[in-house]
Amino acid sequence: MKTLGIIVVLLFGSLLIYCTLDFPPWGDPQAPASMHVSPRYIERTMQETSVPNIVTAVLADYRGYDTMFETVVIFTAGVACFFLLRIFGRIESESRMYRHIPTGITLRISKDAEPPRESREFERIDLAWVPYDVVVKTSCRIIVPFCQLFALYVIAHGHHSPGGGFQGGVILGASVILFAISNNMRLSFTRISEKMAVLLCGLGVLIYAVTGALGTLLGSNYLDYGALSRLFGVDPVTARSLGILFVEIGVGITVMAVIITLYYNLASAGRHDEGL
Repeated sequence: MKTLGIIVVLLFGSLLIYCTLDFPPWGDPQAPASMHVSPRYIERTMQETSVPNIVTAVLADYRGYDTMFETVVIFTAGVACFFLLRIFGRIESESRMYRHIPTGITLRISKDAEPPRESREFERIDLAWVPYDVVVKTSCRIIVPFCQLFALYVIAHGHHSPGGGFQGGVILGASVILFAISNNMRLSFTRISEKMAVLLCGLGVLIYAVTGALGTLLGSNYLDYGALSRLFGVDPVTARSLGILFVEIGVGITVMAVIITLYYNLASAGRHDEGL
């Protein structure tokens, strides 16, 4: 079976390489894309979408279907990884650990022994708990809000500069991971739980799909943001710009949630019972 798989991969790989021989040379100014497609976008993007960043306009408007299904692929991959990595059911450890908060001393207690009461004196910690570090925690407490503000800027300002939903979503997800690393996963769950992260994965795709469906409901084509002009009371060009912003927000939410979900499962080996 393994030999058959290798043969199939080699055959299809050879076929793909053979097909590339029909492609125009790299950077050929006489290629159809350079002669017809690119000039059209360069000359008409600002006039038709009111978006100075041509890349954003192409990805979220002219190639709206492609980007929507890219977002669906990210969502599907995140859900698939969740079911592959997540271990459902509680796994009891042979011992429990507590930290004496005033002194920082950790205690390992058998699960059959009477544990100290959780209070200002003691807190339950995990077996993979990372000791408290005032420098790390204070630094991350300062850095995380700025990371999140910059992520929102990248999403909102993708019309005018490099950025957008994919980039901003990655930065937002990284800020949550930084918070979890500098503290612990249990505390991170109080901000964004596993259930919330999974729901946000689908919410981002839903925002994108609903934005496209509004065009159909308003008598135009799917993902035709110009139809939103009747909904927002603006001209069709400005409406296309607003539609791009909405779908970028949806992409950012999905990307952020998928990254957080992957981290939660990879860092805890799918058990969600450790500090990191």
